[in-house]
Amino acid sequence: MSVDRVELLDGGEEKAASDAAVTMAATAAAVPYYPVAPGVRLNVRSGPGTSYPIIKVLPEGIRVAIYCQTPGTLVTGPYGTTNIWDSIASGEYVSDAFVRTGSDGYVRPRCSS
Repeated sequence: MSVDRVELLDGGEEKAASDAAVTMAATAAAVPYYPVAPGVRLNVRSGPGTSYPIIKVLPEGIRVAIYCQTPGTLVTGPYGTTNIWDSIASGEYVSDAFVRTGSDGYVRPRCSS
């Protein structure tokens, strides 16, 4: 995310702060949520692969926000076999094989290293 320089006129600091808050909220709201496969308690790992430690387990019936996607360990799940891993938060990854995105490919931007 980049930040542009804005010149404020006539005490526009409050308006600029308000506009920034609205923009941030809109950006957060724009991240799509996808359902995890029914009946699955999904392992969340610290990296994009099964060799990374499990840091938590998501409950059944949850929807996850996917911020970006990256290749990793090949996994087979209810939605096929894939090496795509979904970043659901900073340092938190789940296999796309357990998330219904409606696609066998990437649906979000690639994660940057």
